[in-house]
Amino acid sequence: LNVQRKEQQAILETLEGQKRIEKVLVFIKNEQNIAQVQAKIQARVNQKIEKNQRDYFLREELKSIQQELGLTTNPKVELINRLKAKFKALPLPAEAQETVEREMSRLEAMDPSSPEYSIARTYLEIISDLPWKDPKAENFSINSARKILEKDHYGMKDVKDRILEFLAVRKKKQDTKGSIICLVGPPGVGKTSVGVSIARSLKKEYFRFSVGGMNDESEIKGHRRTYIGAMPGKIIQGLRITKSKNPVFLIDEIDKMGVSYQGDPASALLEVLDPEQNTAFRDTYLDIPFDVSQVLFIVTANTLETIPRPLLDRMEIIQLSGYTSEEKLAIGKKYLVPKSLEKHGLSKEEIKYTPTILRKIADEYAREAGVRNFEKSLHKINRKVALKLVENPETKLPITIDDALLYEFLGQPVFVEDEIVTADRPGMAVGLAWTSMGGDTLIIEAQNTPGKGEIKLTGQLGDVMQESASIAYTWVKSHASERNINPTWFEQNAIHLHVPEGATPKDGPSAGITMTVALYSLVTNQVIAPNLAMTGELTLKGKVMPIGGLKEKVLAARRNKIDSIIIPQYNKRDLDKLDETVTKGITFHLVGTIEEVLAIAFPKDKERKLESMPNTAVQGDVTQIASISAAVAQAVKEALRER
Repeated sequence: LNVQRKEQQAILETLEGQKRIEKVLVFIKNEQNIAQVQAKIQARVNQKIEKNQRDYFLREELKSIQQELGLTTNPKVELINRLKAKFKALPLPAEAQETVEREMSRLEAMDPSSPEYSIARTYLEIISDLPWKDPKAENFSINSARKILEKDHYGMKDVKDRILEFLAVRKKKQDTKGSIICLVGPPGVGKTSVGVSIARSLKKEYFRFSVGGMNDESEIKGHRRTYIGAMPGKIIQGLRITKSKNPVFLIDEIDKMGVSYQGDPASALLEVLDPEQNTAFRDTYLDIPFDVSQVLFIVTANTLETIPRPLLDRMEIIQLSGYTSEEKLAIGKKYLVPKSLEKHGLSKEEIKYTPTILRKIADEYAREAGVRNFEKSLHKINRKVALKLVENPETKLPITIDDALLYEFLGQPVFVEDEIVTADRPGMAVGLAWTSMGGDTLIIEAQNTPGKGEIKLTGQLGDVMQESASIAYTWVKSHASERNINPTWFEQNAIHLHVPEGATPKDGPSAGITMTVALYSLVTNQVIAPNLAMTGELTLKGKVMPIGGLKEKVLAARRNKIDSIIIPQYNKRDLDKLDETVTKGITFHLVGTIEEVLAIAFPKDKERKLESMPNTAVQGDVTQIASISAAVAQAVKEALRER
């Protein structure tokens, strides 16, 4: 028995025979239980081993029988024969052919259980799946392309014309070489869906991937095969998936690529998009050249500012602008409402949207350049209606969305009339800005405090915007006399210039004239003309220079009920291109100098006199004259005393 020394001693110390026997029986019983458990485990193990051996022998016998009957072949031999047949039918270039033959020889010499075997097999299968054959000639109709674009998108006349012109040239030249189209615009205006429509128009395969936030060039060019889990880059993966040599590739968010120690994806993408290099694109994983010059690349971005210049030079830019309220209403009726109803299992017989309610949703809950928030609002309403119908099947149909239901489902309006930007006090002016999110209004506020001519800027202003503020201050100060402003005002006041929404960084030169108007309004104690906004860069000599993003800025003004806009005269050509739906109801003032801007912003400025200046400056001037007079009188007294 397996009894420890202490337990043996305890048995020996037990003098009574019966108790000694009982203790020994306990140890015997324990040993018996352990022996039984061991016997069960041993039997189970033996049974499993016997089953595995039996299965192994049966499988080997089955293989032998099948080989004798000629019913099957070795899996390795079958794989190699299949790959050889595929490669024989492919028109591989010389370098690719040499690589394939070398890898096939290695594969034949490898044992299937080796880790290298699966790596070599995957590599050869990827090469065999690529579209090496030249594609057929393109066969598409411009009329059908126009119908597809008209069906899929509302408005966007300029964009559709540009796309149709591009397709017409492609059809006329019968040029299968790929091109690069860059669709730029705010979120939610339909950039991605336009790319899908182009692919449908050309009757081509379509592959989409996003590079937003990508900071590893291996995502584009692939990984080395020495790495575990190595795979080709997105370009080769897309060609393998589409099985076409001339598909449409949509690359989303190209303006949001990053750079890290792992490489620069933009530089890697440059090799793909450059017509001089992409005839022999070399993926790091494949390490053989592949022609991607026939791929049509469509890239999307919210702004061009962050796209590297060499990459931008190789693209054809198509600008997509935001939508007007009328366009949003039409898009809602024609596309968004039916799509949302279908998504939530509702029908037109169950829920009804009136044009008034759709406009209210667009104006009060989704005041943006695109229609993404508009669609989200419709989804939210339809979800609540679906819940209501499921909980109360006897609800009277259709449920008509009115103001009460709208506020119940969506809550209080996000944008209300009272929040529309106004400059109703001296030192305030309304500017227009253009960002990656579309157009926006910009209030600029100026306030004076006792000081000695200092100027303080707040609101997270960028370097260019700070320079614009300095130019505005210099111009107002240097033209004080001719504008009937007391020059001593600047010596006795400090100016604080602020642009609200301080958490949002702001930059750009187009707020130059707005800052000047705000400062002039403060110094002269005047309020600018009502419902007036402006945009324009200011030079040190008072000239108003052109700006970009005019359509987006005009749309922002419309959303905020502004009916009068000052723009540089050099932007007249951009103004002439705008549709009447964008410019209707807005008065445009074309200006070339800041004097013209001030004449429009302050119609009664000529009636102002020096005496109408703020009291601070006048009192300071009188005090200074009095102190000088006292000093002169004292000096005269001392001179007379000495004499």
